Amino acid sequence: MTQVKNNQVVLRNYVTDFPKESDMNIVESVITLKLPQGSNDVLLKNLYLSCDPYMRALMSNMEDLEGFQTYTPGSPLTGYGVSKVLESEHQDYKKGDLVWGITKWEEFSFIPSSLIHFKIEHTDVPLSYYTGILGMPGMTAYAGFFELGSPKKGENVFVSAASGAVGQLVGQFAKLAGCYVVGSAGSKEKVDLLKNKLGFDEAFNYKEESDLNTTLKSYFPEGIDIYFENVGGKTLDAVLTNMRVHGRIPVCGMISQYNLTQPEGVTNLANLILKQVCMEGFMVTAFYHLYPKFLEFILPHIREGKVVYVEDIAEGLENGPAALVGLYSGRNFGKQVVVVAHD
Repeated sequence: MTQVKNNQVVLRNYVTDFPKESDMNIVESVITLKLPQGSNDVLLKNLYLSCDPYMRALMSNMEDLEGFQTYTPGSPLTGYGVSKVLESEHQDYKKGDLVWGITKWEEFSFIPSSLIHFKIEHTDVPLSYYTGILGMPGMTAYAGFFELGSPKKGENVFVSAASGAVGQLVGQFAKLAGCYVVGSAGSKEKVDLLKNKLGFDEAFNYKEESDLNTTLKSYFPEGIDIYFENVGGKTLDAVLTNMRVHGRIPVCGMISQYNLTQPEGVTNLANLILKQVCMEGFMVTAFYHLYPKFLEFILPHIREGKVVYVEDIAEGLENGPAALVGLYSGRNFGKQVVVVAHD
């Protein structure tokens, strides 16, 4: 039986404030590359790992995370990734298959087959895309915008955290649907990206705006039809006063709140009633049955260059903690990916 070194990113202890690199350790372990006979697990070689905002919640000792299991101190982080099957006794997966789904933050993993979401059939695009535009973030943008947002040509769309893994796609999908779209981001470089590469009609740096309500009124004098919510807090409060009647707010995330001991209150919720706005949170896993339809939609746009995707690549598992922590200060420029191995 072959034993090999297996570096892991391990949580040191539960996190109560803003996460730090020191909250995680790089641990060198040894793994036997052999499945136990009769096992329904799949042995994976991890290639790309996805850094996602929701992972912050899993670092806390919380009991009310519906559908999620928090991390265990002393054990590897888990999250979305792209992997190669090294060994499998499951009928759906064979040696050499490429897959994406939930895996561990380590070089090699034994994973229950139920955690693998999809086998990768299209390899004429970068494999790293299956952590982003062709993976969970892509499905999140697609389901949230089209299924919950129900866009109509000519509508006004606002996207917060617009240069991130999900937001950059929502903006492009909005343009494909014939909408007017404005995005907010946290630096001049990100604003330039939105306007000059991703095709947003307008964009602004929210850190430079002292009055978000007035800023939104200037970009949306007739109001907002769809707000794709990634941020929460003060941004959501300002948006609520600028929604149009029968507007829609798909709630994808609230990254401004994840590291606060006491979350910020929202004071303008009465606008949901007055303007008959539909505000709905969603879990992307409820829409995975649409994945084949999503691929039919997105792959031609990627191949023809009509939809582009920006990645921020961190090389090496040892750089995983810094890459993950950087999400919460906006250090990443596009979708944050950690490269474990290239093949």
